[in-house]
Amino acid sequence: MEAPVLNRSTTTPKPLGKTGVLLVNLGTPDSPSVPDVRKYLREFLMDGRVIDIPFIPRFLLVNGIIAPFRAPKSAKTYKEVWTENGSPLKYYGQVNERQLQLALGDEYVVRLAMRYQSPSIEAGLSEFQRLGLTDIIVIPLFPQYASATTGSVYEKVMDIIKTWQVIPEIRFINRFLEHPKFIDGFVQLGRKYMAEHDFDHFLFSYHGLPERQIRKGDITKTVCQLGNCCASLRADNQHCYRAQCFETTRRLVRELGIPEGKYTTCFQSRLGRDPWIKPYTEDTIRELAGKGIKRVLAFSPAFVADCLETTIEVGEEYKELFEELGGEHWQLVESLNDSPIWVETLVDLVKTA
Repeated sequence: MEAPVLNRSTTTPKPLGKTGVLLVNLGTPDSPSVPDVRKYLREFLMDGRVIDIPFIPRFLLVNGIIAPFRAPKSAKTYKEVWTENGSPLKYYGQVNERQLQLALGDEYVVRLAMRYQSPSIEAGLSEFQRLGLTDIIVIPLFPQYASATTGSVYEKVMDIIKTWQVIPEIRFINRFLEHPKFIDGFVQLGRKYMAEHDFDHFLFSYHGLPERQIRKGDITKTVCQLGNCCASLRADNQHCYRAQCFETTRRLVRELGIPEGKYTTCFQSRLGRDPWIKPYTEDTIRELAGKGIKRVLAFSPAFVADCLETTIEVGEEYKELFEELGGEHWQLVESLNDSPIWVETLVDLVKTA
């Protein structure tokens, strides 16, 4: 006698609950006042993944030297970048939160968090915990992986959830520099300026890191040479921040049709006396000016939202340096901010996490 045929549905079962999506950027002071900037600097620089030295010397360095003396200067710079909407980094993050929520629909709960200051990662995860979500997707908003950025977000999230009695499935986005829409977002912005002017050179400036942090990531101690080892992204260097930055440039250059010899990858925002990854952006600008380069289009593909490092450092300070050295036209390509293609990128990252 044949067994009865069960009526099985061919449709995918409906999820039991919603999915939480936590967008995490680095952070920003609550205001450009000196006390708020000092508070932000202390939290940021006391992170052992940011200044990776033992706790006691790090504490003395941050609280005895950097925060007290750097805060007033940084506060003045933050006032320059501050808008009627507050910090651009936080403002665009909040816009992205709303845009992504609308694009994903009711099956998702999207929240913005900052690694340092507010809104905090702990607040976002606590809300997810109260809602009893089925799973959580964490998207650090850093295109390239670095221990001091994405790695720090991972560590903070895990420190919080390890205390939960029930831990749902949690997925992390490690990097997204290869995502076609992320690349196309910067390509579209670049082409806009390339249609308006002829540029002699194209500069791709990424946030720098101490060389020691890059070497620490090479657990084999045989791959990282901080040189031509970054000429391609391979299995043995795929997690290297410097290699990922050079790969980002190669992808952008290919799509923009920029010929060899007309572009440079470099690194900005040095802090302290220890060697940071090279070439340095300031040195690159001096070399370009010395070669008679007059018109430069500058990209900052390590940032998805305008901030101090893009608007002020690349957009104003490097422009001033270039012009002092004889340059005639320096143009910053803005970040992806609230562009539709950036929201499409985030949707894809969630759906394929």
